[in-house]
Amino acid sequence: MIKKFIVLITVVFTCNSFAQQGTSSPYSFYGLGSLKFKGTVENQSMGGLSVYSDSIHLNLRNPASYAGNNLKFYNNEARPIKYTVGGSQSSVNLKTESANDNANTTTFDYLAIAIPLGKFGAGFGIIPYSSVGYKLQSIDPNDVLQYKYRGEGGLNKVFVGVGYQLTKDLRIGIDTHYNFGNITNTNIAYGYNDDGDFLQYHSREVNRSDLGGISFNFGIIYSKLLKDNLELMASATFSPTSNLSSENERSFSSIVINPSTDQDFAINTIDVDLAAQNLKNTTLKIPTKSSIGVGVGDPRKWFAGVEYTLLKASQYTNRLVTIDNAVFEDASTISLGGFYIPRYDSFNKYLKRVVYRAGLRFENTGLVVNDQAIEEFGISFGIGLPVGRVFSNANLGVEIGKRGTTNANLVQENFVNFQISLSLNDRWFEKRKFN
Repeated sequence: MIKKFIVLITVVFTCNSFAQQGTSSPYSFYGLGSLKFKGTVENQSMGGLSVYSDSIHLNLRNPASYAGNNLKFYNNEARPIKYTVGGSQSSVNLKTESANDNANTTTFDYLAIAIPLGKFGAGFGIIPYSSVGYKLQSIDPNDVLQYKYRGEGGLNKVFVGVGYQLTKDLRIGIDTHYNFGNITNTNIAYGYNDDGDFLQYHSREVNRSDLGGISFNFGIIYSKLLKDNLELMASATFSPTSNLSSENERSFSSIVINPSTDQDFAINTIDVDLAAQNLKNTTLKIPTKSSIGVGVGDPRKWFAGVEYTLLKASQYTNRLVTIDNAVFEDASTISLGGFYIPRYDSFNKYLKRVVYRAGLRFENTGLVVNDQAIEEFGISFGIGLPVGRVFSNANLGVEIGKRGTTNANLVQENFVNFQISLSLNDRWFEKRKFN
């Protein structure tokens, strides 16, 4: 097990060494940014489907998955300790009615461990919640640059959870999340003289919010073997509304801009007294989120399911930044997907033990800009490659899709996401036997 922890930590440092901004979407300007976590690579390769839960993969979207039955492979003595790490690379084409641009981002996505404790199971780790990363500019009808906008940051979650096996077929669980992070929005206004030439000085506004707060996620999983080769599985999760405390800063600066690098440098800066405006410390809401899903399959052979997720995005609030052309409505996602394993116990033909996954995802993000609902669609594929001797695997996935529209002067994003993860298993305790 020590060797696997070393591999895990090595992958984490590798992911972090290549990490860039977590998103390049202009829609991350709104709310808390673009919502990042859509499950493990296994989930994402099935259209985001998280109904399925087994003894050798972590399901980070449902804490009931930490509990489970012991493995016959281990003489019914225990379940394995499970640990996983994942990262992704995204290539995006940003398209408007008059222009195109491309962007690439590479991110570390999650790190988690689940430990068996009899009928209980515990899990802990870190996952992203949202990411902000945009660069926009405003040009007047005469093609004169007026404003530039950029943003960075996001929200992460450190979590600890516990699951419990109520009956042979029913499991429940709860996750506690500590949410933390910061978001910085920068606006630059350009000045010109009467001849249309750049002025020496321009103005810059910077808003920063440091965020923190506690949230919870409750889960339940029901699985029933209807007959030897047919299993029914259903799951549900619920995350109630939670509050984030936001400590805010705002400043205005006179700046000069290096024309060759486009970098801006402050000449003098004035910090705004937000306390006098009752904006120094504010509260933001993480909306209520619930999901329900169902699927059927042949254990260790195939599975197909559907899941519906509702996010009460209309509960988003932000007193520091007011946006006139955008509102939030309730968001929803429908995921369809599944997997197929030709023969999980074929130890002489490797490809028969490979897990083949596929899925679809239809999402209304809840964001409405210029009276246009921002929707997202993705089709995904993936494989799980067996490694080692105890049902560990390396998972590869790809998702192709689009977000947004070119209507109403908006941006359409055509994206290809590549994901990779390690899902490792080992004995927690092993009974010693003497003849």
